[in-house]
Amino acid sequence: MAAKLEVERIAESLRIKIAEAKELPSRGVSGSGRETFCTVGLDQEVIFRTAAAAKSLNPFYSEEFQCEIPRRFRFLSFYVYDRESRPEKMIGKVSIKKEELHKHHGKETWFPLMAVDADSEVKGKVHIQLRLYKSHGHKRLAVRVLACSDLQFVQGSCDPFISVTVCFRNKQEVRKTRPRKRTVSPQYGDTFIFDVPDVENCLEGSEADGVGVGPAEVRIAVWHDSTGIGNVFMGELRLKLVDLGSELLNGHDAWYFLQPREEARVAKPALGALRLNIWYYRDHVFSSHKYNQLRNVLLDSPAVNPITSSAAYILGECVSNKVDAAQPLVRVFFQANKIVPLINKLADNEISKVQDAITLFRGTSLVSKCMDEFMKIAGLHYLHDTLKPILDEIFTERKPCEIDPLKLKDIEQLDGNIANLKRYVQKIFNAIVNSALVCPNVMCQVFCGLKQAAVRHFPDSKEVRYLVVSGFIFLRFFAPALMGPKQFELTTEAPDAQTARTLVLISKTIQSIGNVVGARKSQHPYKERYMMEIHREFMDSSNIEAVRNYLDVISSASRQHAKGIETPIVLKEGFMIKRARGMKKFGLKNFKKRFFCLTNESFTYAKKKGSSALCTIPIESIQAVERLEEDSFKMKNMFQVLQEQRPLYIQAYNCVEANEWIDMLAKVSQTNKNRLRMYHPGAYMDKACRWLCCKDSSKDAAGCTPVTGGLPADIKVSLDSDREMERIHSLFIRNMEKLERVKDACESQAVYMGDRNMRTAVQIDDLKTCFDTVTDLMAYVISLEEDHKKNRRALYRGTKYGSEQAPIGDDNYLLMKAHLSTDSDLEL
Repeated sequence: MAAKLEVERIAESLRIKIAEAKELPSRGVSGSGRETFCTVGLDQEVIFRTAAAAKSLNPFYSEEFQCEIPRRFRFLSFYVYDRESRPEKMIGKVSIKKEELHKHHGKETWFPLMAVDADSEVKGKVHIQLRLYKSHGHKRLAVRVLACSDLQFVQGSCDPFISVTVCFRNKQEVRKTRPRKRTVSPQYGDTFIFDVPDVENCLEGSEADGVGVGPAEVRIAVWHDSTGIGNVFMGELRLKLVDLGSELLNGHDAWYFLQPREEARVAKPALGALRLNIWYYRDHVFSSHKYNQLRNVLLDSPAVNPITSSAAYILGECVSNKVDAAQPLVRVFFQANKIVPLINKLADNEISKVQDAITLFRGTSLVSKCMDEFMKIAGLHYLHDTLKPILDEIFTERKPCEIDPLKLKDIEQLDGNIANLKRYVQKIFNAIVNSALVCPNVMCQVFCGLKQAAVRHFPDSKEVRYLVVSGFIFLRFFAPALMGPKQFELTTEAPDAQTARTLVLISKTIQSIGNVVGARKSQHPYKERYMMEIHREFMDSSNIEAVRNYLDVISSASRQHAKGIETPIVLKEGFMIKRARGMKKFGLKNFKKRFFCLTNESFTYAKKKGSSALCTIPIESIQAVERLEEDSFKMKNMFQVLQEQRPLYIQAYNCVEANEWIDMLAKVSQTNKNRLRMYHPGAYMDKACRWLCCKDSSKDAAGCTPVTGGLPADIKVSLDSDREMERIHSLFIRNMEKLERVKDACESQAVYMGDRNMRTAVQIDDLKTCFDTVTDLMAYVISLEEDHKKNRRALYRGTKYGSEQAPIGDDNYLLMKAHLSTDSDLEL
């Protein structure tokens, strides 16, 4: 009896940096610049849009975006638009197959922009059956079109029909299905019979039972039925019957990915280039117990002496990019409540090797990257409570703050701009120094450990107690958040050029304040002369003393009067579409755009940001949050917030937004006492007087489907520890050779004799503890990898090429087949 396979779940995520474009085509012979922006799409669904860059043919965007990927996709697409044209015109695109994303992982790459046309924008798959047979002495070809799936919307609608064209040597015939209204997954079941010309040499190729399979071709084309703009091409499939061989006689039944038109595949001249950095993660995650051994050896790291022999430290030394190790490590240790001892031990080790205190944590070491990730997780709501009200004011007022005379068109604006900047900096400064008592306790514990270690190693330095804390809280927490508020979820909109410049100047000032409190000299070196007046304003003794008091409080071993954040914490906000409440008639006019805001206390919507709420739902009133079946309103990305009165139906603008809202709403309401056990995944159809999902006629009928389970609610932080363990496992697998070299070095007689010339990725301070740790790591990691291989083999054996899960044209299936042939490369 075959051993039972471990169940895997697949979790995908994406992080993108859109840096710049170059050599974009000009509008005319003048060669003038263009005001452009860039979008990111899963296939053709836009999930992110940059702010418009200043007019240029070589524009800088410099924006980052990251998200969980909630659905299957074939292409990651980037489009560059001309913002000034009406309607906004696509200049060019970059389209990367999902199967090729790993080639670009973490690599900054220039991608050529290619032309965009309707015939090349294809998405979806089609299910067909073909059979060639003889009837009454005549050859006939039966083509049955069963269904399509995952088609794209055309200007908000999708009314697909299919044309079937059979091309023979001397003629062709066309048949069509009837359109299916408002659906991206139409069902057909239409069968078309074509007479095959009985002409000598009409069909070339082999003969079987007197039926030829030759050069005849079947073309399946999918169209959107539109009377206004004409039928719109949505994709096609071309099959030469000779390629199907004898299978055609028995009946060919398969799903196919739709393809662009043949003429759309011809190479066209590039239209400039786009510089991107892409990180794509696809994790095959086991259930939690499979990671227990690896997790335990990692979590024991703070107790290992020396720390350089610990699993956490070894992981950081094996990987070239410390961020790759820091992110999963921090999440695993944070969830296990062991993040404080880990950072303290790593920091103490690094401080002990530094000769000059001024250089503390200035590099890209594991501990500095762990601190960056830790502060972003533990301090996110603290950051929101401290900075968001003032940032909202800056974004709303959009007052000019440029103080560099070389960048001012009118020098007479200088005094007013200086006053504006001083006002904003003063507000930010006051907010920070007055927030010490609401700084999260776990952050204070880490800062306390950093300060004690620094003072212990540099007892003669009076400034080091402030330097070591300010270097993180000001330079690596507040300043980056001010510079890039969207990355810290402090705003949902990208700042315009003027606001971005204001944030840069504020961030520069905050960094300077952080530097000066730990400086040996009272004079601060000015890098830009135009910043001198701002620096003098905020570098006086009273402000420096206020900062030092703030640093003393947040690094104190025990705060006597610590308090929680009292104001509601904004967890997520943005525009979505809601269905009007109490309306009975279905139709687009019943759907309205509203600004939604989720805090730790309530879920509200208003006509626009800043307006009074039209509806407020207390968090404790939410009974469940679930997706809504697409057939309910023939609309994608819909979900429902269930409460006692009636469900609130909401449509997000894309699949990523929908996933994030559902995830956050579910987490904050997870522990509500009145949560439902069952719900209706479809809407109640008033005209038909029944639920679409279960057909029950009673509007008060109990739900027909169990609600989705979730993680325990914790608005402070919600982490997927098992997924992070899988990432750590993957990092060790990719660096297995380095682990083997460390193990060999520990065993080597040369090392025992004191020869340190043998190069390893890891510093070996204690042979026995390092050897024990590496031996355990290799055993646990290889055991997990063997389980992954078993699952890959089983998945391949259980997947049919041409099924809906693996349509013909799916490179994933072919890559999986090729990957299995190399599984033996890892010695087990």
